[in-house]
Amino acid sequence: MVAQRERVQLVGRVLLHTDLHLVTGLHIGVGEDIGIGKATEVLRDPLTSEPYIPGSSLRGKMRSLAERVRGIDRDSVNVQDIDGSKIHSCTSASEYSACNVCPVFGVPASEEYAFSLPTRLIVRDARLNEESVTSLKRVRTALPFAEVKTEVAIDRITSAAVPRDIARIPAGAVFGDVQFSFAMYEEQDLDRLKVVAHAMAYLEDDYLGGHGARGYGRVRFENIRLTAKNYRIGVEPNECPRSFANASDLNTMWEDEVWPWLVDALPWAGA
Repeated sequence: MVAQRERVQLVGRVLLHTDLHLVTGLHIGVGEDIGIGKATEVLRDPLTSEPYIPGSSLRGKMRSLAERVRGIDRDSVNVQDIDGSKIHSCTSASEYSACNVCPVFGVPASEEYAFSLPTRLIVRDARLNEESVTSLKRVRTALPFAEVKTEVAIDRITSAAVPRDIARIPAGAVFGDVQFSFAMYEEQDLDRLKVVAHAMAYLEDDYLGGHGARGYGRVRFENIRLTAKNYRIGVEPNECPRSFANASDLNTMWEDEVWPWLVDALPWAGA
């Protein structure tokens, strides 16, 4: 017997805009080699050849860190294989209601209880800002907008050196106006937004993309701005009165600055 579809109403959205700075070189590959020493290429916009960060990469890493911090067992029954990748996924409505990960990042539609439950978080693709594009055009790099880093793997038995070349976006590049869109469906979502702020801080302490254990992919969020839209009273944006220097600042000031503004911008009382 198929469960009755529940009515889901979109109340509003919170848009988070930020600049993403590369502290170390970033590699998000495309699974293919190129001519220069068979370097592994970075993902690029086919129209401009400029590298970009897919929203799926950023969102997926944030979800993975949110799961790890909560100690979700990757061998447990609530870890599902989705498109070839194992992620945490609640298997019942009761698990879902107590979870802080699945309502934010979503669950597969194949879960019977979840066919009417929406995903809250959308992460847009991140593009280089104009200043970084201009700077990278000026410098001489082995590839357009990217350096090629040569590394050497040492065979532990024979001590033979095996060189490998990896393309990466240089440290110092900035991806401007990265956007997170968080949908509000119920009052509990006001508090769930904090999961995103925490995941941003976790990511700053970890890495994005590949080869993080070798120093790649350290990133920093700067100039974080929040805007709310309450669809019950219209779509005029309500901007948070202050911006935040980084993810740590955002989390530190959450209770004093973000929460009062959020409750005022998206009031549920009397709805």
